[in-house]
Amino acid sequence: MTDPQVGVLMLALFIFVIMLGFPIAFSLMAMGVGFAFYYFDFRETPVFALVVRKTFEVMTNEVLLPVPLFLFMGYVVERADILNRLFRSIQVAARNIPASLAIATLATCALFATATGIVGAVVTLMGLLAFPAMLKAGYDVKLSAGVICAGGCLGILIPPSIMLILYGATAGVSPVQLYAGAFFPGFMLAGLYMAYVMARAIINPSLAPKLPKSEVSVPIYQVAWMLLTSFFPLAALIVAVLGAIIFGLATPSEAAAIGALGALVLAVAYGGFTFTKLRESVILTARATAMVCWLFVGSSIFSSVFGLLGGQEVIKDFMLWLDLGPIGFMLLVQVIIFLLGWPLEWTEIIVIFVPIFLPLLQHFGIDPLFFGLMVALNIQTSFLSPPVAMAGFYLKGVAPPHVTINQIFSGMLPFMFIVIIAMALLYVFPAIGMWLPSVLYGRGMGTGMG
Repeated sequence: MTDPQVGVLMLALFIFVIMLGFPIAFSLMAMGVGFAFYYFDFRETPVFALVVRKTFEVMTNEVLLPVPLFLFMGYVVERADILNRLFRSIQVAARNIPASLAIATLATCALFATATGIVGAVVTLMGLLAFPAMLKAGYDVKLSAGVICAGGCLGILIPPSIMLILYGATAGVSPVQLYAGAFFPGFMLAGLYMAYVMARAIINPSLAPKLPKSEVSVPIYQVAWMLLTSFFPLAALIVAVLGAIIFGLATPSEAAAIGALGALVLAVAYGGFTFTKLRESVILTARATAMVCWLFVGSSIFSSVFGLLGGQEVIKDFMLWLDLGPIGFMLLVQVIIFLLGWPLEWTEIIVIFVPIFLPLLQHFGIDPLFFGLMVALNIQTSFLSPPVAMAGFYLKGVAPPHVTINQIFSGMLPFMFIVIIAMALLYVFPAIGMWLPSVLYGRGMGTGMG
């Protein structure tokens, strides 16, 4: 068996191993070291030196510095008892809009997901807060479930997204430019969700009945005060962090530190933060950061050995043999990522499988920034596409007993198709994602696909 064939066998064996449920980061390291020992002369390829070097490279990668800070900001906001006030204020402000409760849920999810970036936390908290409220108001179970699951996933795409930082570190693309590029696609997707919900409510009002006047008859000055004390402080924090990054006033690390400090100030101001919650936030941040870093270490070791074996060349030759062209290549890769989203989390897709395709971008003339935006949109589907749609299982864990997982899955499907529509819009009109980076940083708007 030739080295490239061994590389392909290594990749196939890894996929089989993770399907069995083994820890992914350590499976990557074990397989990388094991195949390197078996197929290379230890004197020519010092495996342990490779492990140490890759570990050091990851741990000193400045691009990853914002990750623990943004995670800490998210966990603090999650535990600061902000969500209840935020949801209520947006609900009252949107009272005259069709499906106002669902629109308020999506708006709250978008803002809260942006602040936290933690899909499971947003879906769970909104499942406890908004889902019972919608069911009590007579909303359709499937529509309500789809709204919460889709809204909770927006934090993957809308900056400050952890996913974009990891993609930037993997692809060598500036996270600042990725944030600028993802700004309009993220809010476009949220807008498409809202437009779909309102259209459904207008066509069939029984799906989303109007709320009783007793629940929404609040004086305008009180609505303004509710928004001023709940919506605007969190929105101001997010805008300050994003503005500092996008307009070059601070590096992502500095802006993330400001965001973490601001989250602590907000939490204390709302009076819902304790030392116990602070300790929980620190522990959860350390755990999630360690997972991300060790996943990067394992991926670096695995990809290095995979490249030394020639596995990357096999995939490149296969893609060139297909003779698909830039458009066909992009469509094929997006389908592969869509299918990988069933058994894998987005972190594994970004640090393990996306790097396999990155060397081919230059050959097909595709801008890595545009490719990253398409992947970020696509990964939304990994949480919304049955049978392994994690957002559905998060919601099922807190939903009333009479709500079945099949109802939740059925409610998510239309939103999954909306994501595909958003991908098509970005594909046909790349300026949606590329215009802002071109204006702010002089980056070309072309994607190379013609």
